[in-house]
Amino acid sequence: MSTPQLTIVGLGSGDPEQLTLGVWRRLLAAERVFVRTEQHPAMSLLQENDIAYTSFDALYEQHDSFPDVYKAIAETLTAEAKNSATPIIYAVPGHPMVAERTVQLLREQCLAEGIELQIIGGESFLDQAFVSLGIDPIEGFALLDAAELQPSLLQPQLHTLIGQVYDTYTASDVKLALMERYPDDYEVVVGHALGVPAEQQILRVPLYELDRTPGYGNLSLIWVPRSDDPSLRNRSFERLHEIVAILRSPDGCPWDIEQTHQSIRKNFIEELYEALEAIDNDDPDGMQEEFGDVILQVMLHSQMEEETGAFSVYDVIQSLNEKLIFRHPHVFGEQDASDSQEALANWEQRKAEEKRLKGTDTNRVSILDGIPSDLPALMKAYKLQKKAAKVGFDWDELGPVLGKIEEELAELREAIATQSEDEQASELGDLLFAVVNASRFIHADPEEALARTNKKFRSRFAYIEEQLRISGKQFDQTDLTEMDRLWEEAKRQSSL
Repeated sequence: MSTPQLTIVGLGSGDPEQLTLGVWRRLLAAERVFVRTEQHPAMSLLQENDIAYTSFDALYEQHDSFPDVYKAIAETLTAEAKNSATPIIYAVPGHPMVAERTVQLLREQCLAEGIELQIIGGESFLDQAFVSLGIDPIEGFALLDAAELQPSLLQPQLHTLIGQVYDTYTASDVKLALMERYPDDYEVVVGHALGVPAEQQILRVPLYELDRTPGYGNLSLIWVPRSDDPSLRNRSFERLHEIVAILRSPDGCPWDIEQTHQSIRKNFIEELYEALEAIDNDDPDGMQEEFGDVILQVMLHSQMEEETGAFSVYDVIQSLNEKLIFRHPHVFGEQDASDSQEALANWEQRKAEEKRLKGTDTNRVSILDGIPSDLPALMKAYKLQKKAAKVGFDWDELGPVLGKIEEELAELREAIATQSEDEQASELGDLLFAVVNASRFIHADPEEALARTNKKFRSRFAYIEEQLRISGKQFDQTDLTEMDRLWEEAKRQSSL
């Protein structure tokens, strides 16, 4: 028995005049012809020359998604080729190897089924796009699928052609993705039936009107012209990496060149606290700026290591992505999490597994290891107590915790009355530690709780200052009684 044969041919970009001679001869000589769709201008040649064919258009109505349609077409053709005594032809729009998913499926299935596969190219829609739109691909271009378009794939310095824009709904999805990287009024080009003289349309529209433009169909595409506009380049992570590398280069900024991990260590801490202040103030503009300053610290430290060959910021990102995926098995894996507690349990379990795989637990001598030594004391006390509680070193209820606070307060009173300042400070530390323990039982982060109180104190004290200013007084012209009265006024006003 002879080997089954399947030949895939391309019908070109649209204009029947562009059909290649080799493909035409194959179609004339074929005994059995299948076409993915009749909705293509070149099909008129087959009809005028009485070339019989079978179309798969009906499958588009039978299935809910394009992937299901393509799978059904590939499976049907594979079965037909295996059972046919003569070679069969499968004709697709454009070039078989450009944006034609059925061909990719057939390449896999024919190899597995022992079917001899031949692919004969035709003019792709790219050829007509280059001609009709005046694009020179040597300038750099990207071809993207509208159905799978993600903002991360967009590079403004490249000409971007987006195919498979079948309808207005798809165009709307494309618009939303493009708006992540381009201004709303950025000019884009919609091309319909490029290269088909009677049907070609080229429309230039602002991005926000992309899905308000009629005429989308099987022969539609969108072109986003390349741009060197700095405002577009500056929206990319790659540009940030480039800028930081330039700042640290021999021709860069003298101050940046001199810095080391230790010299800018304090900057990292300061920028984090400024970011926290913007968060506490619910200040979106401030958050935007301060988050950028935090990212800059990461970029500078990573750049220093890149210069030594240790790692780059892309290694940092890779490690983070892998960690997030590994520690969220309920999102990226097979496990489930019905609430935040189960999600946290998954995180902790995967974190422990991660450390076991890396062998980082082998040198640990205490359950309390792993807490950063430079954490603020309040946060560090909270984490120490949480770790100890996990192995049972904890009270079961709040009562004894509050009793411990009273005990430590009594010891502080005694130390103040009879002991040295060092001993008093020690007792104060014990009291604060006991108060932190209480915070865990009432599910209040002590750092956040104290931050709120600090903010409240600042606001009430500002009221005192303002009232004294209105009265024409300075602090040396008042007393504690008056200030306490104003303090109580501030409390009443804040409670209204």
